Amino acid sequence: MKTIYFAGGCFWGTQKFFDQFPGVVSTRVGYANGPTENPSYQQVCADSGHAETVQVDFDETIITLEKLMSYYFMIIDPTSVNKQGEDEGIQYRTGIYYQDASMRPQIEAYCAHVAATLSAPLAVEIAPLENFYSAEEYHQKYLVKNPSGYCHIPRHLFRLAKEGKL
Repeated sequence: MKTIYFAGGCFWGTQKFFDQFPGVVSTRVGYANGPTENPSYQQVCADSGHAETVQVDFDETIITLEKLMSYYFMIIDPTSVNKQGEDEGIQYRTGIYYQDASMRPQIEAYCAHVAATLSAPLAVEIAPLENFYSAEEYHQKYLVKNPSGYCHIPRHLFRLAKEGKL
């Protein structure tokens, strides 16, 4: 079992998106890499410095880190700073955070490959996970509980696995 953390704008859609893939064992939304302990959603929205982030636990014998990163780049604008869709602010920055330092070279190589295809600088942080605090329970699986909730990710991307379009 491996764990990776993706900050991809609003965490509601990012969680729903990753939950669909075989090999993703579990996900949890939370607040990462900010300066204070255990912030509330209100503090995060008031520029606490944390990023809305999804913890993705995966079975690497079923899905690779590279495949997860390829999916991640499907749902973000990798050149946008602190903004995804209609959501704007430091909590909506993009980032790939890791606890296992052996993942860093693979993350950097993949991001360098993506950056080479862009006409603007890559705005995705690559950093060790400094901290991760679980978001309040009402945020967990939010779009399952509230199917008409806002999301910057096009809805058809939530059905890739179901429709066999992987």
